[in-house]
Amino acid sequence: MADFLSDADFDLFRKLIYDESGITFSETNRSILDSRLKERLREKQLTDIHEYHKMIISDKEEMKLLLDSVTTNLTRFFRNQPHFDALVNYVIPHVLETKKGKGDTVVRIWSAGCSTGEEPYTIAMILEDILPKPYTYEIVASDISLKSLMVGRQGFYDESRIGGIPDDYLKRFFIKTGSGYQMSSDIMKKIRFDYHNLKNDSGLRNLDVIFCRNVLIYFDEAAQLGVVNKFYDDLGPHSYLFIGHSESLFGMDTKFEFLKTDWACLYQKNVS
Repeated sequence: MADFLSDADFDLFRKLIYDESGITFSETNRSILDSRLKERLREKQLTDIHEYHKMIISDKEEMKLLLDSVTTNLTRFFRNQPHFDALVNYVIPHVLETKKGKGDTVVRIWSAGCSTGEEPYTIAMILEDILPKPYTYEIVASDISLKSLMVGRQGFYDESRIGGIPDDYLKRFFIKTGSGYQMSSDIMKKIRFDYHNLKNDSGLRNLDVIFCRNVLIYFDEAAQLGVVNKFYDDLGPHSYLFIGHSESLFGMDTKFEFLKTDWACLYQKNVS
């Protein structure tokens, strides 16, 4: 497998992928790129890697499929519970406090790198539970994986994937059907699943919360900084950023403030 890509070909494709998405491939994960490229050539019935290189440069859809294939979509409902405890006990109360008296009754959240949808659906169930009237919410859920987005849009999860959902949430927000569970249409209509490459401007503004967990680890420092600075611009004056528990903005030149709550650590944008 390691012989499939020459060193020159490896450099050619990892630069292309980096320039397109910010995703970084090093020698340690070279075998992943190698095997994914093999799969794409097999799918396109090609034998020449340089032919494929020409194809993806001119075919944006094939480029999306390649980027889809090289990303890892590991997720589950209520993954890293302390983050959701911080959302419930600290973030949402502070967001509502800043909205008070301003006529703004919508909590706006972006789940960036949402994979197959478990994270945005988790957030939605929590907000259904805790938001007082007249407040409501809107969630944008984005990913670079088209296959994952399709699963999220369908909102159907096999029995094996609903672990971690509290029993009362399962009864209230899902419909048991066949071999799994279907998310309720009331929640699904409040979430917009959308393809997005984090290297580009999202077009979103005045967000209250961004979740982007276990995504920055795929970028080098320069690409991380670019993404984080875009997040800062996308957020409103008093807002919050969740990243993965193994990720950090320490040493990065950003305007975000580190915030340690009783439940989890996160970052805030606090502009008067």
